[in-house]
Amino acid sequence: MFYWFLKWVALGPLLRVVFRPQVEGAEHVPEVGPAILASNHLSYADWLFMPLTLPRRVTFVAKAEYFTSPGIKGWFQKLFFSGAGQVPIDRSSASAAEGALSSAKRILEEGDLFGIYPEGTRSHDGRLYRGKTGVARLALETGVPVIPVAVVGTDVVAPPGKTFGSFTRPVVRFGRPLDFSRYAGLENDRYILRSITDEIMYEIMRLSGQEYVDMYASRAKEESKRLEAEAKAKADSISPRDGDEQKKAS
Repeated sequence: MFYWFLKWVALGPLLRVVFRPQVEGAEHVPEVGPAILASNHLSYADWLFMPLTLPRRVTFVAKAEYFTSPGIKGWFQKLFFSGAGQVPIDRSSASAAEGALSSAKRILEEGDLFGIYPEGTRSHDGRLYRGKTGVARLALETGVPVIPVAVVGTDVVAPPGKTFGSFTRPVVRFGRPLDFSRYAGLENDRYILRSITDEIMYEIMRLSGQEYVDMYASRAKEESKRLEAEAKAKADSISPRDGDEQKKAS
């Protein structure tokens, strides 16, 4: 109930009036029945704007800590994330990945829409990164279609590392459903899982127009931080006096 209150009364109308998000291809999302919405991930605002463009509820999985923090703050946090269409990762599983998969399967078994970001984390530079194969495993184990989604402009509204950037009209594009039933029974074949994931990421790239990088986003972030640290260390190693001496020598 709180989800619909946020979407239609408290938060949704404000976002629609202020940002006027545009939607393309919404007819590809089924009116009833389960489907996986696989999207790119540019900003924390993605999970606000993408569900806003659909009449149905879209559910994501989130860290269990968002739902178990103690005190009044924890209660409000749990209320907000639950109301915003997120459910905790199943902590009875052996790993976070398996827990997320278990929670997602439960959502799809109930006939709902499940939202997932195959990149696993937000892009730090606006490019599209290699997808993790969990989305492929989920598609094969449940037999439901995968709908590629591209969200454009949210990194302008809420850039990485900032609460707010500038005004723009975000665009949400839904592609045609992808059917992977031809691979039924092969959910343990890592080559099949990689092939399916790459096909999904290609469709997301086509819809978003992003440059694709065949590297995991988490590794790209680490590499970027390393290069920044090296550049800073190099700059710090050249003192003003050293710079003056280099100028005299030249």
